[in-house]
Amino acid sequence: MARIVIAGAGAIGANIAYQLALRGADDVVLADRERIASGATGKAMGGVRQQFSTAAEVRLARASIGFFRELGASFFQPVGYLFLARTGDGFATLEERAELQRGLGVPVERVDPSRVEGLRVDDVVGAVCCWEDGVADPPAVTRELVRRAGVEVREGVDARELDRDVLVIAAGADSAELWPELPVRPLCRQLVEVGPVDGLPGDLPMVLEAETGFHFRRAGNALRLAMAEPTARWTDREEVDEALVEDWRARVAHRYPSAAAAPITRAWAGLYDMTPDAHPIIGWVGEGVYAACGFSGHGFMQSPAVGKAVAEELLGRESSFDLSPYRLERFDDDAVFPEELVL
Repeated sequence: MARIVIAGAGAIGANIAYQLALRGADDVVLADRERIASGATGKAMGGVRQQFSTAAEVRLARASIGFFRELGASFFQPVGYLFLARTGDGFATLEERAELQRGLGVPVERVDPSRVEGLRVDDVVGAVCCWEDGVADPPAVTRELVRRAGVEVREGVDARELDRDVLVIAAGADSAELWPELPVRPLCRQLVEVGPVDGLPGDLPMVLEAETGFHFRRAGNALRLAMAEPTARWTDREEVDEALVEDWRARVAHRYPSAAAAPITRAWAGLYDMTPDAHPIIGWVGEGVYAACGFSGHGFMQSPAVGKAVAEELLGRESSFDLSPYRLERFDDDAVFPEELVL
């Protein structure tokens, strides 16, 4: 059996290793230049959603949600993803997307947002939610998968230096360094936590404002905040923009008034591995080289389906999931279908 070396011990790499082990692969190495879940996985928001704007992304997420449920409450909480619209146009967009999502089996529904304790909704025109979606702990999930896989783990090494028959590039924003033909570039994004916040309900959903992209979730007794930034930071420097921190504090004080006086407990930045259309690149890219990268901020929530499909292809089997929309060759003919919900 071929010796498979996976470059990147984040959510994608760990899921591929786990699925390979389930299928009997006995010569798999999971390698990382740092440590397990030390990259984007360790800095992620932790959202798990099926509500995307393109069918391809919905299908990936739909095929992954069952695995998260099976992990149980210690790893995943299905508290829902609540999208709020402050304008008629915003709500119309949510409804249009919900129609697509429902057509693909995602149980998205109109909801009365006032049902969420502590949430300010007097300026909300309409809302939709999928209660199957929720939040998870990406580093904990990743470490659990590595434990279950039982494969050889090499931390602090460059995967290219290891003997192998196949190299799987799952290195996130560093993937193009391993294979320059990959159109993947780093985008700096940041997160902020404020707390403690008194009276946070245990079932607080991920709350997202449709027009601005501002969103937050419960993280223990704190709220974790994030938002698409007004000016994209195309850089590999993981730096916190303090001006954005203050802006987000004001936004959460408006949307969740109980958090108005909560102090900042921490702020940090990480990197999205972006592609031109915000869809991943999955498939063979060279002799003995397979790519699973460019997830554009969605890798953790899609990793179960990706791991299974990639493992099947690496072992020469027919993939149980259609990976054709994610091949590198799609960029040759400008056949792109941009994902709009990059949060």
